[in-house]
Amino acid sequence: MKNFVEELTWRGMIHTMMPGTEEQLMKEPTAAYVGIDPTADSLHIGHLVSIMMLKHFQNCGHKPYALIGGATGMIGDPSMKNAERNLLSLETLRHNQECIKKQLSRFLDFDSDKENAAVLVNNYDWMKDYGFLDFIRDIGKHITVNYMMAKDSVQKRLSGEAREGLSFTEFSYQLLQGYDFLYLNKHNNCKLQMGGSDQWGNITTGTELIRRITGNEAYALTCPLITKADGGKFGKTEKGNVWLDANYTSPYTFYQFWMNVSDEDAQKYIKIFTMLDKQTIDAAVEAHLAEPHKRELQKLLAKEITIMVHGQEEWEKAVEASGILFGNSTQEALKKLDEKTFLAVFDGVPQYELPADKLGTNILDLLAVDTNIFPSKGECRKMVAANGLSINKEKFTDANGVLGEDKLINGKYILVQKGKKNYFILKFN
Repeated sequence: MKNFVEELTWRGMIHTMMPGTEEQLMKEPTAAYVGIDPTADSLHIGHLVSIMMLKHFQNCGHKPYALIGGATGMIGDPSMKNAERNLLSLETLRHNQECIKKQLSRFLDFDSDKENAAVLVNNYDWMKDYGFLDFIRDIGKHITVNYMMAKDSVQKRLSGEAREGLSFTEFSYQLLQGYDFLYLNKHNNCKLQMGGSDQWGNITTGTELIRRITGNEAYALTCPLITKADGGKFGKTEKGNVWLDANYTSPYTFYQFWMNVSDEDAQKYIKIFTMLDKQTIDAAVEAHLAEPHKRELQKLLAKEITIMVHGQEEWEKAVEASGILFGNSTQEALKKLDEKTFLAVFDGVPQYELPADKLGTNILDLLAVDTNIFPSKGECRKMVAANGLSINKEKFTDANGVLGEDKLINGKYILVQKGKKNYFILKFN
C-alpha cells in the first residue's frame, strides 16, 4: 500500500484530519466514502477534488465508496448555502444517479474483481423504509441539540448572514449524513469519510454517532475548498458551472477552461487534478517558470484532465480546434469540426441568419447589404483588394465572387474573417 496521507499532503489536498487517520490507513486496507448529492444529472469540476481523493484512495490500495445522496438530496445540505435548495422528485434523482455513476466510472474502477473495487451506494436504499419515529428514537437521542447547534454550517445560517434562516428539514441534515456513516460503518466496515472542508461538521457528527452507538473506530479527512489566485470562485465562468457532461460543457470549452488558468493556479491545480507523480510535476513547473509565455504547464494540465474526463480523441479534437482560432489553420481543418465544437470555438462571435437562397449572392452584397459586416460595398471591396478578407480561414480575393454550397460548414455555416481578429458567422437556413 502507498501512503495515502503522504500522497495527498504533497498535492495540497488535506485541510483537516482526525488523529489516528494516517495510522489506520497504514495498518490495513481501509474503506472510505465521499458523498455526492445528485442535484443535477452531471457532475461539475467543483466535484473533482472529492473524486480525485477517491481515485488516489483506490490507487493507494484502499476501497472507495461513492455515496449518492438519494435521500439527503431530497433535503439539501445547509453547509455554506444562503438559502434552502429546491427539493427533487424521486424520478429525477434516479436519473441523475445513473448519469453520475457513468461519469464516476472514468475515474474509479467499479468492475474489476480486486478487493478494492469501487462501490456505488445510495442512501435512499436504507432511508426509504426508516420511519420518522424510529429514526428519532434510534438516532436522534444520541446527538444533543447543543452539539448540532455548535456546527459552523448551522451558526452561519442562524447568525443573520443568510436572509432565510434555517428550516428544521435542513437542520436535520447532519443527523442524516451522520447516519449514513454509521450505516456504512456497520454494514461495509467503512472507517473513513472524506469531503470538502465545509463538510467537517457533518462528517464529525457521523464519527460521534459511531462512537456513541457502536464504539467502533471512525475517522474524518477533508480537503481545502479550491479557490483561484485572484480570489474568484473556482469552477465558475460567466456562463456558470463547468460540467463534466459534454452536452453541457463541450470538450473544447472544458479544455479551454484549464488552458486559461493563471500560472499560479496551474501550479496548484496540476497537483490536485492529475495523477502525474511529483517528479514529473516538479520538472514541468520548473520548465514552465523558465519559459512561462509558452504556457506548457497549462497545456499539460488541460491534456491530462481532458483525457481523464472525455478521452484521448476529444482532447486531440480540442487541441486541433484551438489551433483553428489561435493559429494558422485551413478550411479543411475547419470543416472537420462537428457543429457543437465549431460553435464552441467561435462562441460569442456575431451570427447572421440568412435564407438558403442567398447562397450564390455576390460577396459585396452579402457582406455589406444582406449583413452589416461592412458598412458599405466600397469598404468591403477595399478589404478584398488588400487581402484582408478570409472565408473559412482562406483568403478571398475576388470582389465579384460568390459563396456556394461547397463553402458550407456542417451544411449551414460560413466563417467570415475581417482583418486578423474580427470573426463573423453566416448561418444559412
